[in-house]
Amino acid sequence: MNHHKPYEPKDAAGKLAKGFLRNPLTSVLGIFLLVIGYIALMVMPREENPQMVVSGSTVIVALPGSSAKEVEKIIVKPLERKLKEVKGVEHIYGMAMDNVGIVNVAFYIGEKKEDSNLKVYDKIMQNSDMFPKGAMNPIIKPLDIDVDIPIVSVAFYSNNPRMSKTELYDKVKSIQHHINGLNNVAVTEIKGGHKHQFNVEVDINKLSGYNLSMGQIMQAVQSLAYNVPAVKNRTKDNKIVMVGVKNAIEDAKDVGNIIVAQYMGSPIYLHQVAKVENSYDIQNFKSALVSVKEDGKFSPFKDQVTLTVSKLQGTNAVIIAEEVKKELEKYKEDLSKNGISYVITRNDGERANEAVNELVFHLILSIIIIAILLIFVLGWRESLIVTFTVPAILAITLFIAYLTGQTINRITLFAFLLSLGLLVDAAIIVIENIHRHYHSIESAHESDDEIMIKATDEIGAPTNIATLAIIMTMVPMAFVGGMMGQFMKPIPANVPVALIASLFVAYIFTPYLAVRILKRPDHSKGEH
Repeated sequence: MNHHKPYEPKDAAGKLAKGFLRNPLTSVLGIFLLVIGYIALMVMPREENPQMVVSGSTVIVALPGSSAKEVEKIIVKPLERKLKEVKGVEHIYGMAMDNVGIVNVAFYIGEKKEDSNLKVYDKIMQNSDMFPKGAMNPIIKPLDIDVDIPIVSVAFYSNNPRMSKTELYDKVKSIQHHINGLNNVAVTEIKGGHKHQFNVEVDINKLSGYNLSMGQIMQAVQSLAYNVPAVKNRTKDNKIVMVGVKNAIEDAKDVGNIIVAQYMGSPIYLHQVAKVENSYDIQNFKSALVSVKEDGKFSPFKDQVTLTVSKLQGTNAVIIAEEVKKELEKYKEDLSKNGISYVITRNDGERANEAVNELVFHLILSIIIIAILLIFVLGWRESLIVTFTVPAILAITLFIAYLTGQTINRITLFAFLLSLGLLVDAAIIVIENIHRHYHSIESAHESDDEIMIKATDEIGAPTNIATLAIIMTMVPMAFVGGMMGQFMKPIPANVPVALIASLFVAYIFTPYLAVRILKRPDHSKGEH
């Protein structure tokens, strides 16, 4: 055999091995890959579940003074017909009530949110002449799954039974303002609170004594405040009708001093026919209760006000949840002085972090198990080389996922776990072939470098085809539609990337490390 003629690789695998085998930059590349992978793991937004693109709009058209039947006929039905023409619409739900019609439009999952809402807006504006005279301008409210679903909710409750219902609401309202100013917080909402208002309780008997009607009282009150809720019907004892007035006015006395009408030449004041008090919105019958575990026992139920916080799309739930917690800590002392406590009832950030850390732990565990198995099969030096390739491959995949705007969630990490067994495949095949050449007498006369290139080159073509075949099995998953397709998207997006990365890492780093770590048996002593 001619010893001077070096082995010329035919496959890309051998060419990569040859190019990087003695290159001083190979080690730098290895370290660089691990570093960018680690950075990607730290900076990628963490969520519990993958981001869904769910779009839809609600169209509200008010027609004051109309019955539900009329609304259905002249607003809801024509609107439904028009909105069916919009491309990408999956369902349309219409509702007709007295005075108002509401039509909900749901788009196919995966349709872009902004585009869909624009189409609906466009369609309605083009056909705004189809609404009857007297109809108010249509209100178009887009549905936003990121904004509408909170990631943190906090229940505030008072330990002081004498505290008025509105005081708790006011305290939470002032905190809400600060939390809304935090980075990447989309919306905050307060639920279950009681707002301030003046309550006017009209005595029906006195009304008839002065020959007055409720309409006159309503008009008089309306002239004073812009926000007067509807009149509640008679109470059981047929005595009182309630009108609420939002507190744009300073004092209950001011409300009481409204002149309702003239009677026999002298003015009649509101306080003569009604009881006026500065109180809370009694027409709001909703309330929420909370019971907290203290010293292993549940406390009695207390009225609560809940503050919910939603985040912007593609931002890190973990960081935002932490910021909200920090912000709340600032008010803890002030709140406890006033006898108010709070408990965090929902924290998606914490759950997302736990899910991510748990899966990262499982990934590391799997790598260790693979390493131990390989020690028994090939030997500890070979095992060491294969074990290095796994973090390098995951690092590349993570970094590419970060560049393409993905988040780390349960499904992304599941994709990594799923591809873990496939990832070590190429590296094991390369190392196994190198091991075989090192131990065979036929290769005894060849140099280490030559064996590396030859061994890698030999398995190049079959390994490439095998990997391509596995990638092909993942591709159809990208075409699954609906909610399931959205949910599983990280698998077809990440597994092929990981597999391609595994080929490059196997062909570049396995020979590079093998030539430096593996010991070559001495065949001159007649060993086999």
